[in-house]
Amino acid sequence: VGNLSISQLCQPPRIVTAVNGQLPGPTIQAREGDTVVVHLVNTSPYNMTIHWHGVLQRGTPWADGPAMVTQCPVRPGGNYTYRFNVAGQEGTLWWHAHISFHRATVYGALVIRPRGGAYYPFPKPDKEYVVVLGEWWNTNVYDMERMAYLTGIPAPHADAYTINGKPGDLYNCSAANQTYQFEVRQNRTYLLRIINAGMNTPLFFKVAKHRFTVVGADASYTKPYNTDVVVVSPGQTVDALMVADAAVGRYYIAASPYDSAVPRGPPFSNTTATAVVRYAGAKTTTTARPPALPRRPAVNDTATAHRFFSGLTALLRPGKPTVPLAVDIHMFVTVGLGVSVCQPEQLLCNRSAPPVFSSSMNNASFITPNNISLLEAHFKHASAGVYTRDFQDTPPVIFDYTADASDNATMQYTTKSTKVKTLRYNETVEMVLQNTRLIAKENHPIHIHGFNFFILAQGFGNYDKATALRKFNLLDPQERNTIAVPTGGWAVTRFVADNPGMWYMHCHFDAHISLGLAMVFEVLDGPTPETSVPPPPVDLPRC
Repeated sequence: VGNLSISQLCQPPRIVTAVNGQLPGPTIQAREGDTVVVHLVNTSPYNMTIHWHGVLQRGTPWADGPAMVTQCPVRPGGNYTYRFNVAGQEGTLWWHAHISFHRATVYGALVIRPRGGAYYPFPKPDKEYVVVLGEWWNTNVYDMERMAYLTGIPAPHADAYTINGKPGDLYNCSAANQTYQFEVRQNRTYLLRIINAGMNTPLFFKVAKHRFTVVGADASYTKPYNTDVVVVSPGQTVDALMVADAAVGRYYIAASPYDSAVPRGPPFSNTTATAVVRYAGAKTTTTARPPALPRRPAVNDTATAHRFFSGLTALLRPGKPTVPLAVDIHMFVTVGLGVSVCQPEQLLCNRSAPPVFSSSMNNASFITPNNISLLEAHFKHASAGVYTRDFQDTPPVIFDYTADASDNATMQYTTKSTKVKTLRYNETVEMVLQNTRLIAKENHPIHIHGFNFFILAQGFGNYDKATALRKFNLLDPQERNTIAVPTGGWAVTRFVADNPGMWYMHCHFDAHISLGLAMVFEVLDGPTPETSVPPPPVDLPRC
């Protein structure tokens, strides 16, 4: 991880933090069952960690990566070796920095193929492409995050969206090498491994005059789902087959924003990133017809987003996990925005003004420790002064979660928290995630480290158990590691706590993580050494 000089949007070259001099960083190729070893050498001027998004990290919790949750950061000039296994996982995952806002440029794909001579459970494509969607700022993202924290004023929105690191042709910049190009041959089938590595924005993904068959999401196979638009929230991945069945020519890929906030939330970049699908034989001279541009959904097209997010179902396969039917722990967790008083470390915060933006789960706005990681404190039985085990299973106040009348100063107020939820090994958890109207209703992508979960049902408004039970899919619910909770709505998830450690659950909008939209599951050891947290590796970074 080091410095990279890059010019985007016709701006002067500037230095960003990147991996191996690439943006996006290198794709890691593995097969199911492989052990992956990554040596992180930090030549950047910043503290750094890497999270392997969606990797379950069974038996390797020290390799998960979120700063101050499972490890202290790797300091400038330092190094750390991440070692983990990808047994039982196939599909598209990814990796990214998990500290400050460095995820804006420190990210890449992790592709896990079937082992040996095994085949995909769908028609074999002629070729595969990794398609990484991102967001770009014409400023130093570390400085931007620091200023947002110190002042309590949210960071500005991105200047552009990107496809494989390039913004495309619609940003009023005529510089060369601004648009990524995919080469195809007519009537051949392509597997697109689509990743939303963006910081804060769900994206609609379309290719002019082409359709998709979705066959996987978050490295879990799905039943074939036909669509002309893929919707992918930050943190999520989608595997989609595309047949190049259009006339020979050039066609734009478009990645455009989905702004779910109601009423209108913070400003966002209402722009479109483009790449080009070029058919073999298509003209590329200056007189050639420009690529066709797909018709993009409206930025607030919640109906299209919800249709996609709720339309996927799992592809049932022998020997693979199925939804647990018996539940040990029931949780109801509100997720949303709020306000809180300035913290002592927020040195530029206006303490004479109203409270600053915050966010919370069950009105607990999470902060990580400064001097020891949560996992190290857990392993050393040294939780005192680091975290408490009193995260509530239900909100402290029951109210009309999605009503405009609930959005008042009293309900918006939240306090900072170090509360975790402790689970016994192998307990089954059913968790309802309920979005609130506080500040604004919004589609929050909630990611859980260390686990996949089943999505039993989702909908709008306040969760009503009697009504929702009739919608539960207990046969083939989609399996995810990141769920886009419907704006002003709810989702029901289930997972088995069979992975000891300290596992972060947070909104994958980085602007919301820093505001406290997070908590941690503490999963206790099982009965054997193999079901217990192992000692830390010898090169684990120190705080």
